[in-house]
This record gives sequence, C-alpha cells and structure tokens, in this order.
Amino acid sequence: MSDVASETGVRRARGGGGATRRAERTAVSFETAKFIQRNIPNFEILNEEALQIIEYNAETVLEEIGVNFVENEAALKRWREAGADVRGERVHIPRGLARKLCSTAPKTFTQYARNPERNVEIGGRNLVLAPVYGPPFVRDMEGGRRYATLDDFQKFVKLGYMSKWLHHSGGTVCEPTDIPVNKRHLDMLRAHMVLSDKPYMGSVTEPSRAADSVEMSKLLYGADFVDQNTVMTSLININSPMTFDGIMMGALEVYASNNQASIVSPFIVGGAMAPVTVAGTLTQVLAEILAGVSYSQLVRPGSPVIAGAFVTSIDMNSGAPTFGTPEAAHITYGTGQLVRRLGLPYRSGGSFCGSKLPDAQAAYETANSLNMALLAGVNFMLHACGWLEGGLVSSFEKFVMDADQLGTLHHLAQGVMMDTNGQAMDAIREVGPGGHYLGCEHTQANFKTAFWRSDLLDYKPFETWAEEGARDTQTLAAERVKKMLGDYVAPAIDEGVRESIDEYVAKKKASMPDAFM
Repeated sequence: MSDVASETGVRRARGGGGATRRAERTAVSFETAKFIQRNIPNFEILNEEALQIIEYNAETVLEEIGVNFVENEAALKRWREAGADVRGERVHIPRGLARKLCSTAPKTFTQYARNPERNVEIGGRNLVLAPVYGPPFVRDMEGGRRYATLDDFQKFVKLGYMSKWLHHSGGTVCEPTDIPVNKRHLDMLRAHMVLSDKPYMGSVTEPSRAADSVEMSKLLYGADFVDQNTVMTSLININSPMTFDGIMMGALEVYASNNQASIVSPFIVGGAMAPVTVAGTLTQVLAEILAGVSYSQLVRPGSPVIAGAFVTSIDMNSGAPTFGTPEAAHITYGTGQLVRRLGLPYRSGGSFCGSKLPDAQAAYETANSLNMALLAGVNFMLHACGWLEGGLVSSFEKFVMDADQLGTLHHLAQGVMMDTNGQAMDAIREVGPGGHYLGCEHTQANFKTAFWRSDLLDYKPFETWAEEGARDTQTLAAERVKKMLGDYVAPAIDEGVRESIDEYVAKKKASMPDAFM
C-alpha cells in the first residue's frame, strides 16, 4: 500500500505579527476535517407500533409478492439454496430469512484512503460526506449548461480534494461523455486515485468494470491489503419497485466477493416508483433493502454493506421529481429508524434541489435536504455538494457553495459543549451587568473557534460590498472555483504505483474497440 501522506502545499509568509496572521488567512490549505461524529440525538418520527407495522408489512411483501432478480441465474441459484421460493425470476423470501441473513453484515467498517489521515469510519454515530454522483451535464457561469467532459471530471475531483468539509472523493462526479462508455470508468477511477488521496467509489455500470476497479485498487494499495480491507464503497441502485437487475447485482457480486462495500439503495420517486403515502413507501423501501442486503451476504457473509434510500416525491402536475419536501423528510427519518433496527450503516440525503441554477430555490431545497439527513442519522451522504436540476447537472458554483455549507453540519453535530469553558461562568463574572464581552479573557481565548464562519458568503457592510462590485453568491462561488483550481497541488504518490495504474488503463483501453452505448 502506498501510505504516502498528502503534500498540503501550505505556504507560510515569513515575518512577525500581523503579516504572519494575514499570510495564515490567505495561505493555500488542503486541510480535510475528520468525518462527522454526532453528539446530537437522531430525530425519530415513528413510534414503536408504527415501526413494527412497517417491518411486518415489508416481510409480507417479500414472502407473498416477492422480488425480481432478472437476468441472473447465479442469484436465483443462491436464493434457492438459502431456502427461498423461486418462481421464474421472482424470488419469494420466507418471513425472517432476509433479516437473519442481514445479521452478518458489519454494523460499522473502515474505508481506507491511500492517505491514512483520510480514512473514514462508516456507521455508528458517524457521517461521511461525498460529492454529487452521476450527472451527464455540467454547468458553470462562463459555459452554461453542457455535456460533461473528462476535463470537467478532473476539475471536480480536484475541488473535492481541496474542500475541507468533504471527506470522500466520490465516484461519477459527472459523466465524461467525450470518453467511450466502455472505457471512461478507467479514466474516472485513475483521476480519483491520482488527483486526490481521499477515499473513492468504484464503477458499477457493468460487472467487468467493477472487476477493473478492484484490480486498479490492488495496484494502488497492494493486492494483500485489498483482500483484507475495504478501499471502495460503490453504489448499487435497486430498480424500484422490487427489481434487482443483472448489471447492478453483477457489480455487487464482484464487490462483495472482494470484501468491498456496496450501497444497496432503492431509487424512489414517490407516486411513480412507490406508493404516494409515507408508510407505504417505507414498507417498500424496507423490503427492497432487506432483499438487497441479504443477497450481499449470500455472496459473502460479513461483506460490508450500507443500506440506502434515495427518496423524493413527484409533482403531480408535471411529473417532475421534487426535493426538500416534508414527505421526503418523513421517509428519510423513518428509514433511518428502520435501518438502525437492522444494525446497518445508513445512506441517504444530499444537496438535493430541482432548480436549474444555484439560486434561492436551490438554496432552500438544499438546506432542507442537508439538515434532514443530519438529523435522520445518515452515515454516508452521497450528493453532498454540486447537485443541480434534479441530478442532471453537476454545477461548479454550487459544488463550492454546498461544500462550504457542509461546515454547518459539522458544527451542528458537535452539540452543546457543557465543560467549564462552555459554561463560561468566568466570563459572566468578569463582565458583570452592563458591560460587554468583546474584550474579556474568555472571548479572546475562544474567538477563533467560537463560531462557524463561511469561507464563501459575504458578511461585509453594504458600502464595501457595493464598491467590490455588488457580487452575488454565484459570482463569489465562480471566483472561488477559479482560485481553488489555480491553487491545486496534487497529493504525492509513488511514481512506480502511478505508472502501473497508467499502464493498466492504457492496456485495457487498447484491448477493446470504442463503444458509445
């Protein structure tokens, strides 16, 4: 394993006093905050009776209605051997069987980064934040909306690496459409491995591409290390309602058999792919989670898995998905309770919005979605920054806007400090009635860390703001994108390891003709 610490590229000015402090404020820093460890309670919306009803109904769905495992004879064989009633491609799972199989999945696991300081713990009271995943389009202020390219992809990886509050490099941060479909996974994975040293996700668009992800990871970490440790967390979507296709399950089989983590996640648009009611959707979500997670344990008992839920509602006039809605919050809170009762890590939430621009609609819907996920007890949040237009667009400006706001989740999760310093009795005694706290000893000792402060938003007086061009948040974000990309310094990597990765990519790409479908 190439356990090479990151080259931070921090530059410090020489000199004393104010010059040093100014240099520290403007220095290039690639600091990454540790994954969030919650010191606040989860919000629980369902009582015990409701939970038991939903759990009973979900097992009824599995037993009476069943789930489809299509184009996958190996999966049907595994289910028969486990005791399920398989009729064609429909699998009827006896009550209690799926829950029993799920019990072998770990409650928490470590995903290792090539820089050990970036390792993340997934599960328990932890929250790991990863960027947007999957959009075919990108948007920025200069170029507008357009199809994504590999250059765009690499820029997003660099931004993710440099974002303090983002713990994970993610996966398909955008879809590089200038590279053939059958080859682009190689370039994407190489970018995550070389341009960042944070944890990353593997390819799931075809089982052989998942296998490539495993082989490339062995080049980066060493084969023995990958055999014994989890270095990838990859997204396995369920085709709701209740259908598990051969491509997704084939990728899951590759990852589970290699001890790599999968996110088993229903993709739910309420009213289209699930019932319009919260309880009905929760029943279907739980049934799909039980079937998908239990199948991962049929492949390899003890393989790491995250139970996911991507849930939104639908606009009944246009048919378009809606985000930041109370119904989505109810389902996200409820799913969190159900997943915790299974003893599994939980994936949900993100910077969801339906807006076409990083505007007020985007801000409202994103804020609702991010705070909902924090309170729901989510352990792995995909799409934490950069999401626009219902997931069709990765926005450069919104990426840095969202990444900045993720800092609020870190501070909210700390809870209320009740130690001697937090109680501040010395400050109250020192100031007394009618005084002020600006100059007191307690304020001087705590002012740098007392309040979270945005690195992006404008807090200046009106006159200063006007003199500087009356810039709105999108304009500030565009300037920040340019500065971050200009300041980017790649993390150190062993040259021999990088060359072996490059050779693998080149050899694989040369071995097959281009395919764009």
